[in-house]
Amino acid sequence: MISFFRNFFQSKIGLPIFIGFLILVALAFAAADITGSTFGGVSGGDRVAVVGDERINSSELVSTAESALRTVQQENPTIVMAEFIEEGGLDEVMRQLIDRYAIGGYAEKYGLRAGDNLVNSEILKIGAFRGATGEFDQATYEAALRRQGLNDEILRRDLSDGLLAQQLLTPALGSPRMPSKAAKQYAALLLERRKGEIAFIPSFAFAPEGDPTDAQLETFYTENNSRFIRPERRTIRYALFGDDTLDVDTAPTAAEVKAFYDGNADRFAASETRDISSFLVPTQDAANSLVARIRGGVSLEAAAREAGFSVSASEAQSKEQLTSSISSAVANSVFAAERGQIAAPAQSGLGWTIARVDGIDRTPARTLAQATPEITEELRVQKRATALGDLSARIEDEVADGRSLLEVADTYNLDVNTTPELVADGRVFGGNGESLNPALRSTVETAFQMEESEPQLAVIIPGQQFVVFDVEEIALSSAPPLAEVKDPVTNAWRLSEGNKEARIVADRVLEKVRTDTDVAAAISAEETRLPPIERIDLERRQLFSQQQNPPPPLVLMFSMAAGSTKLYEAPNNIGWYIVDLREIATDDIPDDSPILTQTQQQLAPAITQEYSQQLTRAIRADLGVEQSDDAVEAVRRQLAGETN
Repeated sequence: MISFFRNFFQSKIGLPIFIGFLILVALAFAAADITGSTFGGVSGGDRVAVVGDERINSSELVSTAESALRTVQQENPTIVMAEFIEEGGLDEVMRQLIDRYAIGGYAEKYGLRAGDNLVNSEILKIGAFRGATGEFDQATYEAALRRQGLNDEILRRDLSDGLLAQQLLTPALGSPRMPSKAAKQYAALLLERRKGEIAFIPSFAFAPEGDPTDAQLETFYTENNSRFIRPERRTIRYALFGDDTLDVDTAPTAAEVKAFYDGNADRFAASETRDISSFLVPTQDAANSLVARIRGGVSLEAAAREAGFSVSASEAQSKEQLTSSISSAVANSVFAAERGQIAAPAQSGLGWTIARVDGIDRTPARTLAQATPEITEELRVQKRATALGDLSARIEDEVADGRSLLEVADTYNLDVNTTPELVADGRVFGGNGESLNPALRSTVETAFQMEESEPQLAVIIPGQQFVVFDVEEIALSSAPPLAEVKDPVTNAWRLSEGNKEARIVADRVLEKVRTDTDVAAAISAEETRLPPIERIDLERRQLFSQQQNPPPPLVLMFSMAAGSTKLYEAPNNIGWYIVDLREIATDDIPDDSPILTQTQQQLAPAITQEYSQQLTRAIRADLGVEQSDDAVEAVRRQLAGETN
């Protein structure tokens, strides 16, 4: 089952994000056209639900589900929409859409507001919208929205909903704490010890040795072909080109070297940088007093610490850098001092700077002859990069004009290679874990969104290597012909038949155990040799602390009543478990036991989640929610690609 969304919002990280939204909804679940509203019930085919006075359109459900699928594919690249729907993803998206509308509508109904200034402040906090300077950048903001298929209006609506949810839910869910008596019951569960036995009846012990008839195998495969569905596979053709592909003379002439030298005179002139340690004080009098103490023998660090300031270090600072970052007065003062000296206090925009010169690095000027090797290599690299850029631009133009990969490769003498069949996460299909060349991994995601024989250009190493590629063949996700999977289907048939016999044996053993026969004795009485039983003596906390996913038979044992025996079917027809619980031992927990406090702390997120769910259900009831099952089913069929 898909538990990505539900598990995320139940986690310690996910729950606060749900309360504050931040930008999770906006970037993961936002959809187009969510501004309209209507009154009345759900009757139109375009409306999947009405929450209070606002409607949720089918277009929003479609695009939200598609966005949610992309989010899940970050964890599971091979999942497709049909699987997403089958495993409950669409239902979860629908529930969250209704909850979001309900919480936002309820908050507004009772006077809570999220104005433009508050929304603006949230946008400014989002790192994805910051430019190279670390500050909000409009162009970066717009580009980020375009990449997610959003616009400013959609984002602001989602952030507004999130802020309203924060105002509404945070006070309601603040600091939940389980009562001590209830916590004691849960703590006792952690400490309880269970004793019993588990027997396994394997299917392979009863599997027929002979091959099935063609009719038997065909019938079995028809009934179970979903177990053998192959994921979508794609074969990629590609041609790499880069520095080694170029056939151009990139050696610069003497005139070019001279022109570069003259055009970058500052770079080859004498230079000087300084390492400094400094701190800032608010007034000139304070700065003069502290400088006097430091020059009198107190270290810079000690003087700063005693005065309540902290020292920062800066390395390899030129005069221009200091002027830009602090002030020209500070730069002049620092560059007038010698190594180890305290510079004269100088004023900046924030106060007075006290600085010590820790190091001086002076680089003499270089003549043209001295700089020629460096300039030659730099110009050579630039020329090759320019030539490679020109080549990639020409190839990109060829692709844009509709030329095929083979035609482009023939024109530019590129070698065309073909990958094996690949699945969406880059693994080679049927390759026993073999993966694609890492240099080409970046093309896989794009290739799984392309049509056949429509080449594209991609960068492998910026400025050094490119690839032009297309999809040679697409094999859609489907069950293969029986002839191609005859051996695994035959093995699965044997296990299936053996599982039927194993069930008969398991029922027989179970009946004996329930009439007070020992599990070991009941197993030993069988003619077929079976695996030895496993004796269990375990505390609940040991079960879940040792492994994240304990074996299901053990989990079953910890949910049974003492003295009971149950049958558990193992997955994929591999057999049956008989779980016999003989004894449950519990100890009293003192009222001052630390485990009580720990239990209350650990259960706080679960209580918060429970309160949140109860409050959301109450909000839904207050506003009124009408859902059109027919419209949702139509969306389900549309997304699953069903034609009728």
